[in-house]
Amino acid sequence: MKRTLISLSVAAGLALSTVVATAPAQADAPPTSNGQAKFTTPLVHAHRGASGYRPEHTLAAYRLAVQLGADYIEPDLVMTKDGVLVDRHEPEIGGTTDVATHAEFAGRKVTKSLDGKATTGWWVEDFTLAELKTLRAKERLPAQRPESASYDGQFEVPTLDEVLALREELSLQTGRTVGVIPEIKHSTFLHEAGFDPEVALMSAISAHGLNRPNAALWVQSFELTPLVRLDDALGYKAKLVFLVSASGRPYDLEAQGDPRTYTDLLTPASLKALVKDVDGLGVDKARVIPRKADGTLGAPTSLVADAHKVGLDVTPWTFRAENSFLPVDYRIGTNPATHGRMGDEVTRFFEAGVDGVFCDQPDICVAAREDFLTR
Repeated sequence: MKRTLISLSVAAGLALSTVVATAPAQADAPPTSNGQAKFTTPLVHAHRGASGYRPEHTLAAYRLAVQLGADYIEPDLVMTKDGVLVDRHEPEIGGTTDVATHAEFAGRKVTKSLDGKATTGWWVEDFTLAELKTLRAKERLPAQRPESASYDGQFEVPTLDEVLALREELSLQTGRTVGVIPEIKHSTFLHEAGFDPEVALMSAISAHGLNRPNAALWVQSFELTPLVRLDDALGYKAKLVFLVSASGRPYDLEAQGDPRTYTDLLTPASLKALVKDVDGLGVDKARVIPRKADGTLGAPTSLVADAHKVGLDVTPWTFRAENSFLPVDYRIGTNPATHGRMGDEVTRFFEAGVDGVFCDQPDICVAAREDFLTR
């Protein structure tokens, strides 16, 4: 079920660029495809919050992201033993919390099969919310992000309700609509464990008044089944994003014996089918502009144009400022942790017509967007 989207002409968009540059795009005006006939200001999504500066998926990271100009904040959703949606990148939390230092939880370190792969660690679904709240977040990449690591041990693991309440608070404080783009993590895994993240999500967004067509809300998943279920069976009314990796296939399809890969699902014929249920694609940025064999940035693929032809938006991930994540020709020096020319890299994607970008350092993407719009 595709929703009507709002657009600006190229001329009008550029005429308003000086306003847009100082006030990020209003999140209640969902982006329209940046095709030849239409133009919209690309959105900046704070990937797990301002995760280049604060431990990811914390209220502090989201608050800073909005202060830096991000249009949307992104919580990843997993579930506690007592069925509460909480915000962690993965159900295994050994790398993003201090759980390993809690002797009382030493016996909960176990090996599970996560999307068909044996993974050892501590699992959110083995903790009640009260137990989880005794843990503190820590930086996942301390060697590359020492500033963020200096905040280790200060922040709780937030619930989805807490993130949605913060979104409302930040919208009031800034005078603009702050959007939220949650991702349902490993839906098949959670259902096999006896949970129902889609129903829990519907309850939360309904309680916060977000289940409506013009809400500043996009729900994401690397699996198709939860998105189709939300759209067709659960009465979901906002926008939906199908996430696409650089390779492989959705685990729900694998579990169902469906051989289609992510690449198969991006053919023009498949995109025509996808648009019946989803509104956008969140793709590994290599799907939009791949790197050459020497590690430099190459030429754009046809994906943005193909998606726009059927009315799907395209938002690539993830833009990170550290040299180790950048194309070779956008690095500065040889230190992997040094910030290179991420603003120039993301500009290449704006030029390719993307509708938004996921950024660990949202201020850099906001500044690059301002420069792009005011050319």
